[in-house]
Amino acid sequence: MSDSVEFTQKRMAMVCWSSDLDRVWPQLILATTAAASGLEVDLFFTFWGLRVLQKNEKRITGTNWMQKAESMMDRGGADNLKLGKLHFGGMGTSMIKKLAKQYNVSNPSDLMEMAMDLGVKFYACQMTMELYGLNKEDLIDGVEPPVGAASFIEMASNADMSFFI
Repeated sequence: MSDSVEFTQKRMAMVCWSSDLDRVWPQLILATTAAASGLEVDLFFTFWGLRVLQKNEKRITGTNWMQKAESMMDRGGADNLKLGKLHFGGMGTSMIKKLAKQYNVSNPSDLMEMAMDLGVKFYACQMTMELYGLNKEDLIDGVEPPVGAASFIEMASNADMSFFI
């Protein structure tokens, strides 16, 4: 048996369903690492995870009072993510961001830009966009046209590895 391993181009597919910083950050680290290693990477953002693709400065979205209220409670944008655990009214989130900067860990916005530069494809869930009343103009530049769950399942079925984080 040989000690060297021969790799061919592989694919990775991930579902981002949460807007918690402690879920999104590692997902973006995995995506950029995989892409830098030569893998083709597809990220599908659905439910709360879709808010990650929202422009940081876009505060209120939606067309009816329920959608607008939801957007007020769950502010979108990669710069506005909060820890899901140990948030402590913002103190925990602030501390982990400060530690990341101190140890040269790229922030989520920078990782998203890096991922796109590396060819990672970001897909918004069409159903969630409709549910939240979001449109393409509410999302950051570079997001692929919205797709449904069936399209992502097709992507995942062709992937060598899939993650639901």
